[in-house]
Amino acid sequence: MTTILVTGGTGTLGRPVCEGLRAAGHEVRVLSRHSPPFAVDLRKGGPLLDRAVRNVDAIVHCTNIMKGDEQAARVLIEAARRAGVPHLLSISIVGVDRVPLGYYRRKYAVERLIQQSGIGWTLLRTTQFHDLILTLLEGLAKPPVMCVPKAVRDQPLEVAEAAARLAELAAGAPAGRVADMGGPRIHTFAELADAYLRASGKRRRVVEVPLPGKVYRGLRHGGHLAPEQAVGRVTFEEFLTGRFAAEPGA
Repeated sequence: MTTILVTGGTGTLGRPVCEGLRAAGHEVRVLSRHSPPFAVDLRKGGPLLDRAVRNVDAIVHCTNIMKGDEQAARVLIEAARRAGVPHLLSISIVGVDRVPLGYYRRKYAVERLIQQSGIGWTLLRTTQFHDLILTLLEGLAKPPVMCVPKAVRDQPLEVAEAAARLAELAAGAPAGRVADMGGPRIHTFAELADAYLRASGKRRRVVEVPLPGKVYRGLRHGGHLAPEQAVGRVTFEEFLTGRFAAEPGA
């Protein structure tokens, strides 16, 4: 039986990764800051982390720490080296090397740490998940006028599809950087906002606003998109239908 450790295993992505691995017959260890038996803050490490990585066949790194991603990766890599882990698999984002967003730069730094770790590695980049786009739109819809970035497009992907791909890769040998995963369709933010308003039943005026700066320019140029890897199947509209149908009173 293959034993696989999933960091961030209770999160939006980590949870379905664990479910997919268990369904395939693997023994799964879940590492999360608040979930025993491996309740570990990866930025600090410690004896519990050493126990978590001991005798595992692979690590799937799904932890997402807004402040501390690089430190967490360093601590995990050091523990994996000590334990002789043969395969480290990580999720990343399409465009981390093209869009000069601070968060993307940190993710790109994590990629380089893993590639230079001396451990067999696999790296999967995906476009943004449906859940993230929904969270952004919910925030933008709070005022009576919904302002969205002009001429910015996105390619949302269903998180369960990314999780299934990670589970598949974790069961195999280190593969380096594999093909990116993109959602099935590319939309402008205005189109995404209209879909959200229809699904939620809210009434807002949508206004497209041009923004200054290099990040906005990178997004307008589509550096975060993967049009040639539009392998996802669940559309944003289908995701919204399922999400709002599941809400009380829908």
